[in-house]
Amino acid sequence: MSQADDRLIVALDVPNALAGLDLAKRLGESVSFYKIGLGMLTGGGLALANELKQEHGKRIFLDMKLFDISATITAAVRGLAQYDLDFLTVQGDPHVVRAARDGAGGSQLKILAVTVLTSLDRADLDEGMIRPGDLAEITLERASRALAAGADGVIASPQEAATIRALPEAAGKLIVTPGVRPQGADAGDQKRIATPDAALRAGADHLVIGRPIWAAPDPRQAAQAVLQQIAEV
Repeated sequence: MSQADDRLIVALDVPNALAGLDLAKRLGESVSFYKIGLGMLTGGGLALANELKQEHGKRIFLDMKLFDISATITAAVRGLAQYDLDFLTVQGDPHVVRAARDGAGGSQLKILAVTVLTSLDRADLDEGMIRPGDLAEITLERASRALAAGADGVIASPQEAATIRALPEAAGKLIVTPGVRPQGADAGDQKRIATPDAALRAGADHLVIGRPIWAAPDPRQAAQAVLQQIAEV
């Protein structure tokens, strides 16, 4: 049986805290790290984060992708830091990263910057009036600026992980990759994807996997299959 490996972060993209807790119980000791996102915030997401952390000893990645004026970001992160969580996402704009860093203070909370969402492609950037240019180059520049502003790491697709890892600013920093799909899994709403082994070889520290695990007939078995692929890297 595969043992927990915190390189695997399971995204609890389920409707509410009760469903999230049920899934965590089904996964048991095979999974040690969970992501709770904005979609569950009104369904008891913070309470679930606290329960999984304090009562079950799990690591927690709170995926809020915060964006606002600096004072509001600092206040929000200061409040979230009280929950003793592990990772928190903010948008990778330097003023947001600096404000989040201030809010985290001396806590253990790691601030991760979002570069370009893995569900987006160049056409999406055009629609949003983001400057012309290669998507990978824009992602790399956003990562560089966010890390220089004090981010503990970045969220980036597997395709950009290797180039981000090569940045001087990335030394000792985390790269967390969503858009990871086990061999044969449906891509879902992701457009820039890779298998677990490819993402790790590209320089990722943690892999975020949701639907291929929680939607599987046997989530625990699905998680263990991913852990086996991770262990082989």
